[in-house]
Amino acid sequence: MSTTASPSAARPASAMALLAFCMLIFSVDYNIVYVALPEIGKEVGFSAQSLQWVVSAYSVGLGGALLLGGRAVDRLGARRMLVVALVLYSVASLVGALAWNPGVLVGARVVQGLGGALLFPATLSLISTSFAEGPERNKAFAWWGTAGASGAIVGAMVGGLLTSFLGWESVFYANIPLCVLAIVGAYKLLAADPVRTGDSGSFDVPGALLATAASTLLVFGLISGPEAGWQSTRTIVTLAVGAVLLLAFFLYERFTRDPLAPPRLFGIRSLSTAMAIIFVFQGAINTLHYLFFIHLQNVLDYTPLQAGLAFLPMSAFAMLGSNKLLPFLLSRFGVRTVLFLGMLGVGAAMIVLAVTMTTNPAFWALLPGVFLWGLFAGTLYPAMFLAAGSGVPGNEQGVASALAQTSAQLGGAMGLAALIAVANAGLDLTAGAVNPVGDVLDGLQTASLVGGIAAVLGAFLAFLIPAPPKSGDAPASGQTAAEEPEPAAAH
Repeated sequence: MSTTASPSAARPASAMALLAFCMLIFSVDYNIVYVALPEIGKEVGFSAQSLQWVVSAYSVGLGGALLLGGRAVDRLGARRMLVVALVLYSVASLVGALAWNPGVLVGARVVQGLGGALLFPATLSLISTSFAEGPERNKAFAWWGTAGASGAIVGAMVGGLLTSFLGWESVFYANIPLCVLAIVGAYKLLAADPVRTGDSGSFDVPGALLATAASTLLVFGLISGPEAGWQSTRTIVTLAVGAVLLLAFFLYERFTRDPLAPPRLFGIRSLSTAMAIIFVFQGAINTLHYLFFIHLQNVLDYTPLQAGLAFLPMSAFAMLGSNKLLPFLLSRFGVRTVLFLGMLGVGAAMIVLAVTMTTNPAFWALLPGVFLWGLFAGTLYPAMFLAAGSGVPGNEQGVASALAQTSAQLGGAMGLAALIAVANAGLDLTAGAVNPVGDVLDGLQTASLVGGIAAVLGAFLAFLIPAPPKSGDAPASGQTAAEEPEPAAAH
């Protein structure tokens, strides 16, 4: 029995635009805090090492609940979970804006992450089940990716404006009207979730609890490692318990009748390969965002507004990559080539930025790295999730996208924790140093270089996806449309 909703049947462009707008909210919520980090650190009371928690707390909530969120989307309905996610975003944003100490703000960011754990799989499930595989779905993913890049623009630029003129609190207030507008649009433009028949309705509560606890502990342990110390009891115990629970989850899923994450999904090579690439990509890109804004404000002494405006070229190139370069490459070469070139480009961007990060305040020196960063990240991001959803049944698209995004959160947490540790090695920014600007710059350059090398090596994972069949040949068994997509429609 199909659980596919069809919001695109009557008004495909409107439904596509709404789902892209929801991705815009997801991206804005993630990116808008970066430019406000220095102000948040000063006014709320974060230390230099603990400031990453403003970003990382979101990852804890998102990464910990994604599998549960994906299954909720499949079981309870994508539109319904989309609305619940937007409500969570709104409430958490209000609490974040009113936060009076670091603990309250971190808690609000965790709840925003829980909202993301529902919003992300809901949008991807609606795209994958509402638009036919081929040109229509390629177009929907291109819009989705463009919205993500637009969210980076809006988040950086508006975040800079709001922080400069209204204070850091306004970057949280800004989410609320966007969420309200999306909720209204969901009820007007998306079809009601279909009534499910013919299954037991089991939700695999033990599996959900194991997955959520394991993911939360692993992400928390990776993020808190640099602050608490990798050899501290807290870090070791947290990671060890998380690993044991993750192993218990996979063992339980092999024997339960209705698993949260069916083991057969990991046998779909496009999904498993995409998860590996997403893991490496997100570790690199999370770190790049963090390093870029810290460099602009702590080394070059940019104001929040200037830092936000400096982010515009990257986001513009990302929109170009998602909206123009991605459909062209998919139609000519297939997803495997897109994944390989995208990862190479992101790695090259980090290496170039490592070289061009200096105390020279002229922004033009950073433009080559910014160009590579935006163009290739914008091209790669939607392609990874297009590959992840290929060959997955419609009634399991939610959990497949959740698996992919869980990989992103674990990779992002691990990459950010490891590379922030590299950047801050031997440096106590709060105590003052003989040459604090030079020390910070050296750390940022080293972290960017290490991340770039990891991304370049990760590009070769793309070759684990089978090559598309030659023209005129029938697709091999298990071949998916993502490996040989039809030309994308112009938009």
